[in-house]
Parts: sequence; structure tokens; C-alpha cells
Amino acid sequence: MTKNSKNIVHIQVNTQQTTLSAAQKQFNTLCKKIEGRKKLLLEWEAAVVNFSQKVAQEYEPLLSESIQLQVKWLQLLDSHYDNSLFNKQDKRKLKHIMLNDCETILQNSDLAEVKAIFNKYSNEDFDTLKQELNILEEEALRELAKEMFNLDISADVDFSTPEKFHEFIEAHLYGFTALENEEHRSFASAKKKTKKQLEKEARQQEEEALASKSVQEVYRKLVAVLHPDREPDDAERERKTELMQRVNTAYGKKDLLKLLALQLEIEQIDVTHLSQMADSRLKHFNKILKDQLMEIEQEINQIEWTYKQQLQLPSVGRLSIKKLALLYAHDIKEIHEQIAEIKQYIEHFSPAETLKVWLKSYKIPI
Repeated sequence: MTKNSKNIVHIQVNTQQTTLSAAQKQFNTLCKKIEGRKKLLLEWEAAVVNFSQKVAQEYEPLLSESIQLQVKWLQLLDSHYDNSLFNKQDKRKLKHIMLNDCETILQNSDLAEVKAIFNKYSNEDFDTLKQELNILEEEALRELAKEMFNLDISADVDFSTPEKFHEFIEAHLYGFTALENEEHRSFASAKKKTKKQLEKEARQQEEEALASKSVQEVYRKLVAVLHPDREPDDAERERKTELMQRVNTAYGKKDLLKLLALQLEIEQIDVTHLSQMADSRLKHFNKILKDQLMEIEQEINQIEWTYKQQLQLPSVGRLSIKKLALLYAHDIKEIHEQIAEIKQYIEHFSPAETLKVWLKSYKIPI
């Protein structure tokens, strides 16, 4: 929709009426909501590109630097371990620190040099331990599914991550397989429906058909005046070609609001035309607009949900672009502080004597 106020899709009170009808009010409300949500969706789409670039250009290099420094810190402790300056208690503390830091790093990376240090001081193979742990976790999830949902899960079902477990459970609790869905639909259609149910279905089908026809009518009217093939003037043909591209895009998305805005833009209709539109026709328009609003909301919700999953945020409540920017800024600040701290540790504890003094005050967590 253009910024020109003439092209804003909105019904106004005309000289023949003192107030808007319920259908007209609903039409205006839906148009306003759609424009607001469209604007937010565009902002989110731009934010997704912006954050992706920031993560790739700023956060990921910092994360890589942080991991490299953590590895350097581990290697420093490893080099000090066999120093005769350290007694049995010192070495026990060093081993605890190294194993704990190795596990932290290996949660998000698969560095061979870190695994080597872990294997050296744990006397076990990290990959073997991880595989055994995954098997135990899968068995625990299968037991949980049995106890809570009475589901016997075969061994070939992939439960390697909690996310896959949740997807599997949700599919069985809230849905069916494709075959089961087909059987369910066939069974439902085979059941004898009441006269009231049949009448309701017939009305819904008729309303959907009329709503679809309404969009087609608006589209055909636009095509009738904008089709560039028979336009002799080169400049006008170029203008109509651009407009037709916008019309086709809007029609492909069933974007009624955009089609109406284009009608206003080319002055095929005006505000008076909208005001004089019968409520019966507006009813079909309103149905289309409701569906369009719902689709836009779903797109916004999907973007928000993706970031909530990545940042391990609560699934309930809205996530704003501003809040996402604040969370990103906090993460950047935190990783800068982490890098500065590790650099300080490496420099300060390079002398074995300084490390020994620090180890005296270090307590292994219980």
C-alpha cells in the first residue's frame, strides 16, 4: 500500500448514513490490523537478515576466539601438571579444573585437542562416554514415554535429542500418521451426518466459494485495465507492466487488501465506492481478511518461536525485535568479558609459582 492517504483502504461515513454498519466497522478494523502486522512482519524479516549478518560477522568470530583461548588455558594447565612444584592436592585441583573446562568446551564443539586432554586426565575415552550417555538418555526417555503416555517405543525410533523426543510424543498425542489421518477422514466421512451438520457444511463451502470469487472479481477488474500487451505507448506499457507484477504477486498471496489498495491507486475505485459496498459483499471480504490476518500472525509467531528456541526463552509471551537486540547486545558484552578474563588468567598464571599460590585458595565444589 502506498503512503498516499488516497490509497488507504478504509470505509468512511458518507452523506447517506450517520454511522458505519457492523460489517463496515469490522472491515476497517481488519484492514488496520493487517497493515500493522504486515509492517511488523517486514520489520522482523529485516531483523532476521540483520541478526544473521551480526552473528556471522561479530558473534561467531568472538566465540571462536573465546574457544581458542579456553584451549590455550587448558594447555597451560596441562603443561604445569607435571611440575615438581605441585603436590598431590594441587594436582587433584588441576585435574578437576581441566576436566570441568573440557566438558564445558565439548558441549558445543568437537575439538580433538580438548578430547585428548579430557581422555588423559579422566582415564576414559570421551567419545565412548558420550555414546554410553546417549544410550542411557534414550532408554530413560523410552521409560518416560511408557510411564507417562503408555507408549511402547521401538528401538529404531530416534531419541538422540530431547527435541526429537518431544516431536515424537506430540505427533502421537496430538496427531496421526499420514495413513492414520487418511483412515480417520475416511471413517469420519463414512459416518452419517445430521441434517444440521450437512447444512452447516454447505453454508461454509458456499461462503468460501463466494469469498474466493470476490478476490477473483477484484483481480479481473485490475487485469482488464492494466494488461500491458495492448498498450501502444512505451512509457505507459512499462508502468502497467510494473503494476501488473504487483497485482499478480498480491493475487498469488490472496492479498485482498493489497488488491483493493491497487484499485485505489489507479483510481479504479474510490472511498465512496467502498462506503457504498453492500454488507453482503463486505462479509465475504471480511472472511478473506480474517484468513489473511491469521496467516501473517502465524509467520510472525514462527520467526519469534525460532529465536525463542535458539535462545532457550519461554515459549509463552511475545518476543519483540527490541528485546532480541538487547539479548544479543548482552551476549556480545558477556563474550567480550569472557575473552578478557581468559586472557588475564593465561597471562597471570603462566608462572607456575603464581598458579600454586592461587590453587591454595581454590576449593573443589562438592
